[in-house]
Amino acid sequence: MKSKIFIAAMSLFSIINISAQENQTEEIKPESEKKVYIKGNALLIPIGVINVGIEHQISEKFTIQGDVLISPWKSFSGHELQYYSASVEGRYYFTEAFNGWFLGANIGVSSFVLQKWDYWNDDPYPSKNEENVIFTKSNLYQKGYSFLAGITAGYQFRLSDNWRMDLYGTVGTSQDFYKGYDRVSGKRYDEKPDGYNRSGEIIPYRGGVMISYRLK
Repeated sequence: MKSKIFIAAMSLFSIINISAQENQTEEIKPESEKKVYIKGNALLIPIGVINVGIEHQISEKFTIQGDVLISPWKSFSGHELQYYSASVEGRYYFTEAFNGWFLGANIGVSSFVLQKWDYWNDDPYPSKNEENVIFTKSNLYQKGYSFLAGITAGYQFRLSDNWRMDLYGTVGTSQDFYKGYDRVSGKRYDEKPDGYNRSGEIIPYRGGVMISYRLK
């Protein structure tokens, strides 16, 4: 399943890129009419997470977007939530660029220090490295990096001549490489004390409400 999602995302990304190049000559608007929007995720601002990007038109129905996400919280409600990511996305609009329904192919990378949601309890957790060592699960967190690839779907609205709003979500594969630590003792709790653990899952990893302003 993971490989199918990854292959689908890569195929869609390739189709978008190839189709954009093939249609560039006959479909692209004059240079002065190509649009560029800067955008920010209004959904994440209230919790102090920054998600900004730039979307650039490359043809009548195709755009390319780059964005970054910064969550600087060393502790958020008692949980680590430092997350930094960057991604690039090709988008195809069914009517015209920056208007209506769209599909996209997204690839990205991230770095994190966080506590997974299923560690938010005080259950005992036996060490995988030492005998007779028991940790408290709520004191454990993960540090590492991820490679991400997925498919985006969304809808973009016109608010005014220079303003847009788009609602979107991305689902795909997250391939994670991490080390697990106990915040009290500083010890590794996981089974690879000298290296990285690896996990992979299909998850929704991007989404929100982007408010965009036209730069040109």
